[in-house]
Amino acid sequence: MSQNVTVKELGHIGWLGIGNMGLAMARRLADAGAHLSVYNRSPEKAEPLRAHGAQVARSLQDLAGCDIIVTMLATGDVVEDLLLGKAGLLSQPGGKKPKVVIDCSSISVETSASIRARLAAMGVAFIAAPVSGNPEVVAMGNSTFVCSGPPEMVERLKPLFMSMGKAASYVGEGELARVAKICHNVWLGGVSQTLAEVLVLGQKAGLTREAFLNFLNQSAMGSAFTKGRTPSWVALDGAAGFSPWLMRKDMDLGLDLAKSLEMPMPLSNTARDFLQALINSGDAEADFTQGLMQLQARASGLQMTPEKSAGDRH
Repeated sequence: MSQNVTVKELGHIGWLGIGNMGLAMARRLADAGAHLSVYNRSPEKAEPLRAHGAQVARSLQDLAGCDIIVTMLATGDVVEDLLLGKAGLLSQPGGKKPKVVIDCSSISVETSASIRARLAAMGVAFIAAPVSGNPEVVAMGNSTFVCSGPPEMVERLKPLFMSMGKAASYVGEGELARVAKICHNVWLGGVSQTLAEVLVLGQKAGLTREAFLNFLNQSAMGSAFTKGRTPSWVALDGAAGFSPWLMRKDMDLGLDLAKSLEMPMPLSNTARDFLQALINSGDAEADFTQGLMQLQARASGLQMTPEKSAGDRH
């Protein structure tokens, strides 16, 4: 069914949340021709989307009557409040309800299930569709989504996901997409700490980061993640990525889930502690991968400075 439907034909789409990721995602959706209205609690962050054909809503109620609502917000509490809080979009009596709400945020299984149940009582479908990527990845159309909820609705909405990224994996009903994204990001946190350690180990032994990463990216251990972030890790350019407090939040979601299932997660708990140390050092807003590298360098008696890439050397 989805192959015969365009984004424009899906109807009026309302978007909640214009952070770094939300901005990049909504821009791609607007550029694909969607009938899009966007809302952010700080409206000036949404203004750049006007140039891409989106309407900027001044209040939540400006999105009343949209056929689809998409949320891309920092925490589950914010998602719940903007949708279902006292002044939430769907809490106004007599207001027209959307057919479906799609949440692309990373939130807990419990919060997601609560939102799903409350929306179901209103006759509104709910798709959990957390996104994987960073703003640069989104801009290139390489982000991916993992989806759970009514399968026929996910299939119909494929054009929306594919206008923003390259894949939308369906993993089942209910909150299974939350579980998948939580597992993904717990692994990301652990991998990033071990990467910081080996980069500093190599550099302290005389190996440049660029040389090691070029080797790594050609090996079985290389990945889209390491290849995409290599220029920033070499240059230490502070390019926008994922903040330490958001990464810690996702680690906590995973550790809380493991605790509820009576499962030990020793390495993940340790990786979470390094993120906490990074936040406590005053780097709560920097890209967490570069922050972990600098934290490891300081602990190792090494000053980590930007490197010129081979192509820039004369």
